[in-house]
Amino acid sequence: MPEIKTKKASPKQKNSLQLHGEWGESPLVSSPTPHFVQFFSLVSFPFPNCSLSPPGLLYLDLNIYREPMIKALIKEQSEDLYRLIKRVHFDGKCYRVKCVRSGEWEYCWDLAVRVQFFGMMQGLAFEPKRIVSRKDKKIIYRSLVLVNPYELWERELVEKLWNLQERIEFLIAKILFHECIHILIFFGKTLPSGFEQTDIFLEFREVLKFANSEKLCPESCDVQSGLRNLADLVTNFPESSEKKLDLVPELYEFLIHEKYSIKKTDMAFGLSWSNRKISRNYAKIAALKMGPSLESNKKFWKKEVSRLHKDLEELYDRIDIIRL
Repeated sequence: MPEIKTKKASPKQKNSLQLHGEWGESPLVSSPTPHFVQFFSLVSFPFPNCSLSPPGLLYLDLNIYREPMIKALIKEQSEDLYRLIKRVHFDGKCYRVKCVRSGEWEYCWDLAVRVQFFGMMQGLAFEPKRIVSRKDKKIIYRSLVLVNPYELWERELVEKLWNLQERIEFLIAKILFHECIHILIFFGKTLPSGFEQTDIFLEFREVLKFANSEKLCPESCDVQSGLRNLADLVTNFPESSEKKLDLVPELYEFLIHEKYSIKKTDMAFGLSWSNRKISRNYAKIAALKMGPSLESNKKFWKKEVSRLHKDLEELYDRIDIIRL
């Protein structure tokens, strides 16, 4: 195993997130919101609790991981996801992963992956930024995935993998697997009709269809009702705003999207999350995506978030029983 390098880091360095270039922001986000919510589209594994902590103020030089080993771990679980990252190096630069032609236009997808420490979220997947070149008759979608393997000392993971190099590779592979599910679903939505879709996108589309079916009433109705109640408490929307009406189904899809991605990742890598934990974290994330509430509404806002958490857990349990 290569020598592990460490270096001192100030709290500001450890928690800062530096992005190079411009990337699309989520249409689900309503400004103003907390800073970290404003620039992500889908959050993975937010705010987990670490059982063990790294020694002192040192943090690892991430150059110890082996990129081929991470790709091999992902290939074992999904050919679709492996093909997505096969030619992508984890250096933050854009790599072309797919091109298809529809009539006179060519559609291309670029993906950048960066591994770095940046605070208390394991991963971020940015929705594609759309670039149109009428001269070249080409539409390019560029996406960015950030992977933050800061939970290297989480107790269950340490007990599973004592070797630090294997542990960091396993954790990066798991986070990247989850985030790339989001990317494949993003790409699936932008592919021209009639082109071959990935199995992951087709499966998610069926799960989403099921989540909107009568078989899941009243659970789905309760969750969407909770989202509408939260929308009524935020300051961003007029009373009859169309944007507020559109946001509820978008956030409902977001919640199903995360449930599907987490379940898929758990089945592939283990170290699973309970529906209670998923619903607790993502009920709050969904509420934050809507924007801030008035100070006078804070008490009601917290009550509605708690209610959404319970309704969402029941919905997730129901999906597991019938579908997943």
